[in-house]
Amino acid sequence: MASAARLSQRGVPLSRPNPSVGCVIIRDGRVLSRGWTQEGGRPHAEANALAALKLAGATASGASIYVSLEPCAHVSARGPSCADLLVDAAPARVIIGQRDPDPRTSGAGIERLEKAGIHVTVLDDAASKNSLAGYLTQARKGRPFITLKLAMSQDGFIARAPGEEQWITGDKARAHVHSRRAKQDAILVGGGTWRADNPRLDVRLPGLEDRSPERYILTRGQTRPEARSLGQTADVHEMTGVNTLYVEGGASTAAAFLEAGLIDRIELYIAPIMIGSGTRAPAAILPDALKDWTMVETCQLGSDRFAAYQRDTI
Repeated sequence: MASAARLSQRGVPLSRPNPSVGCVIIRDGRVLSRGWTQEGGRPHAEANALAALKLAGATASGASIYVSLEPCAHVSARGPSCADLLVDAAPARVIIGQRDPDPRTSGAGIERLEKAGIHVTVLDDAASKNSLAGYLTQARKGRPFITLKLAMSQDGFIARAPGEEQWITGDKARAHVHSRRAKQDAILVGGGTWRADNPRLDVRLPGLEDRSPERYILTRGQTRPEARSLGQTADVHEMTGVNTLYVEGGASTAAAFLEAGLIDRIELYIAPIMIGSGTRAPAAILPDALKDWTMVETCQLGSDRFAAYQRDTI
């Protein structure tokens, strides 16, 4: 199941607004086929994996199929339901990482498989849940899964004094930020940052330029045509079709989202330097305030340290 969850990330964020799902087909301990949700949301992971298996001249009869989300039960103009495809494929077992909260499928996909005599196991699998965090948060809370990203100095500053060098972290950390942007549906900064820094908010990694997220500005004022306006933090509940939102600051915007309880994940890039003056990081992300969060990822990026914190908010 962990393999299926990792596989699903190949379709992020190109599958939007559909979730990207992973599927692995196994028989006798050997992987027969794999699939993930394709660009634009179709084919779904199961259809993709079954098509690859057929192309290889094999079948899924008697196999075990691992899928990170309950197979869809509704027929679309773009293709049959995955539950029906799996019934026709006649596997022995289907193991599901997460139930689908979509009312068109929720429980119905499982029921259809069981009525066909297929043994179904449903897991509350952590890896699957994390891989579907945006989709599940939008379905259950009516808003995107929101990540706050901040780069900061060792002494807690996220921006230097006006007129000083802009960057705090090094090249490797900044490239890592671009890889994170490439996984997001939308990116947001505050109006002050937008007007002062004129940020591009795109992805500038070779081969991933087409994965730049939609740009949003937290402001009641005017923006340029290439960015949309969000008047207040509560407006994230109006962001239909956006499953993941990457908030890059500045300080007042970060604080507003934190105070509203809208942050699901915090990603910090900490440079081993002392600045001494400038804009301080919000108190809520300083080490003492993060005791209620779980560190879920950390690595070294050149001389900078990356750390990600999450709460089980899904």
